[in-house]
Amino acid sequence: MTNSLETTVSTAEVKGEAPPLILRILYFFLFGWWFTGIWINAAWVLNITIIGLPFGLWMLNRVPQILTLSPMASRLETTMQDGQIINVRTTGIPQRSWIIRAIYFIFVGWWLSLIWSNVAWLLCVVIIGLPFGIWMLNRLPAVTTLMRT
Repeated sequence: MTNSLETTVSTAEVKGEAPPLILRILYFFLFGWWFTGIWINAAWVLNITIIGLPFGLWMLNRVPQILTLSPMASRLETTMQDGQIINVRTTGIPQRSWIIRAIYFIFVGWWLSLIWSNVAWLLCVVIIGLPFGIWMLNRLPAVTTLMRT
């Protein structure tokens, strides 16, 4: 008599609950677009100092949330055994090795993301460049530190 327990793990990338679209649009036009410019440049002032670097990078990784209240992505992992759910947990999106991300930031990310973010913010000020500017700012964490969102 064999007792075989079949265990399967399934994962899905999910985004948190976002505020209603009309609220996000109002937030963007009344607060998000101008505050994002201040947020980006304040983050870069912090990035100049060694002590402020972790908080400055954290701020740059949160630019999409500051701009449009978009939720952070996460990963939902479900473990099933013999058709029964035995464990459900939420984790962050898997990231590249920290050493690769650090080397990238030192040689490319710090200067490219400063240029990228300010060009993107300027595109958001001009109505015709708004969609591309929002797209660029949503990719800022990847440009800065190769962060997967």
